[in-house]
Amino acid sequence: MTQERVAIVTGSSKGIGRGIAQRLAADGFTIIVNYQRDADAAQETLALVQAHAPRSLTVQADVATPEGAKRLLDETLTVFSRVDVLVNNVGPFLVKSVFDTEIDEWRRTLDGNLSSAFYCTKYALATMRAQKSGHIVNLGSLNVETTRGAPTTTAYNAAKTGLVVLTKSVARSEARYGIRCNLVNPGFVETYATTEADRRELPTLVPLGSLGTATDIAEMIAFLVSPKARYVTGAVLNVHGGLWV
Repeated sequence: MTQERVAIVTGSSKGIGRGIAQRLAADGFTIIVNYQRDADAAQETLALVQAHAPRSLTVQADVATPEGAKRLLDETLTVFSRVDVLVNNVGPFLVKSVFDTEIDEWRRTLDGNLSSAFYCTKYALATMRAQKSGHIVNLGSLNVETTRGAPTTTAYNAAKTGLVVLTKSVARSEARYGIRCNLVNPGFVETYATTEADRRELPTLVPLGSLGTATDIAEMIAFLVSPKARYVTGAVLNVHGGLWV
């Protein structure tokens, strides 16, 4: 009998997270659809993934807190007793300078993008170590591996840059247990939040001449968690149409 494979995708009620959940379900993974507030959107995602993976389920948890991340992993393990893939996708965006950023906005942005990945990874590692296998994929941002000033997205870029260090550190420390960890940097991706102005203006900045899609990101992640990428860990992979290379 084939071993059931379980994938957690944080923030997967819509947008890029939904696309990742759908793609992994199509590859045979049972999906844990994680959401914080939008239960209706999470149910829509669940219906889509259950077409391929009927045992998939939703877990409401704010993974920007250690309690929420622990609940997500605990509820997953109670039902399935294993975690094969963890995709740390959740993360709020903030466009503000240091001067204009409020203290609580700074904390929410770092907790949502960086601390959430740390918490979920920390709580997943014991099970992955026991399994002697596991794949962790973190979602970064445009060319975040190249540190530079970000005058209007300081908190966001600081958090995403931190993810590079977290990713490479986990890749180094956990390889001996058969666990791989990589980071994917999306470019300008069309989602529910994309405006008409974005559709007109952003493609002109991209060498390939178009916005990316959630499918573009999901395809990269599907590759990374597959046996085809067995020798890939600690990598930072840009999926951005050549933007700012």
